[in-house]
Amino acid sequence: MTEGKTGKIKLTFCIVAVGIILMVVAVSTDYWAVLSPRLETFNTTCEEAHFGLWRLCTKQTFVVTADPDGKGCGATDLPGEYNCTYFKHFTSGENAEIFQFTTQKEYSISAAAIAIISVGFMLLGTVCVLLSFNKSLDYFLKPAGMFFTFSGLCIIISVEVMRQSVKRMIDSDETIWIEYHYAWSFACASTAFVILFIGGITLLLISLPRMPQNPWETCMDAPPEQ
Repeated sequence: MTEGKTGKIKLTFCIVAVGIILMVVAVSTDYWAVLSPRLETFNTTCEEAHFGLWRLCTKQTFVVTADPDGKGCGATDLPGEYNCTYFKHFTSGENAEIFQFTTQKEYSISAAAIAIISVGFMLLGTVCVLLSFNKSLDYFLKPAGMFFTFSGLCIIISVEVMRQSVKRMIDSDETIWIEYHYAWSFACASTAFVILFIGGITLLLISLPRMPQNPWETCMDAPPEQ
């Protein structure tokens, strides 16, 4: 492996490392979406919620001034504390009968499983890149690129599953939450997809054998047929 090629790999891996950090943050936090009811009055209680792959958190606040557009809780007094409940993916419990938990349990099982697969591909890609710095093991660069590409595809599928989860919850008449917006965990996951996917493709291109500048040189250098 030439020094120029090694430099390209190191630069690409540094950029991919940013995607790795963003994906770890996205998977481990629960600010994928923020939900709130539509209120047009004040001096009442408003229940907000946010959730991620593993849990849903709700908070009740006292509304001082209603939002003029009827979106969200508006100005509130005494922020209150979030009551967070982990989704019981593999066990049943009292929360399973509540619509929002039932909905989130169905989708979060798939989203969380796909996210775990994404993390697994990411770890394999990291190991392969580190091994590829050894000249005798540079053939690990190609599988590293493939693993990072697969990792990016998995995380964007997880993002889409969660987006469908929010849409189903908002569209239902059985939930109080009407307004929503995607939060910073969702942005981290989406950005991680872009970085990991492009980084993986770049590593695959770097791993390809170098083509001669002049194809005629290869033909001229070929030994004559006997």
